[in-house]
Order: sequence, then C-alpha cells, then structure tokens
Amino acid sequence: MEETRDMTEKEMQTVRKATLYDLRLIFTSGEKKQYSTEELVELLDKIALAKEQE
Repeated sequence: MEETRDMTEKEMQTVRKATLYDLRLIFTSGEKKQYSTEELVELLDKIALAKEQE
C-alpha cells in the first residue's frame, strides 16, 4: 500500500518556485519576444498536460 503525506508549506513554496523557473526558461529560450494571451494559455496547457504524463 502506498503511503501518502501532505506537503509542508516549505515544500509547496519550493515546487512553486521550480515551476516558475521552468516557465521562465521556456519563455526565454524561445525565439518569440511577445506572446498573445491565447498563445500563453496554449503553452501553459501543454506544460500542464506534459507534467501529468510524468
């Protein structure tokens, strides 16, 4: 049986920071300098779906 536990606040902050850093790397490594709202939403959806696959 798999044991689960709640994340601590510090662990949640670490995950948030890592996620923001991942987004920063994605945006700065691309050729585009400006994104529309629709492009950002599409990119975030792709990231979320990829994370679910991990």
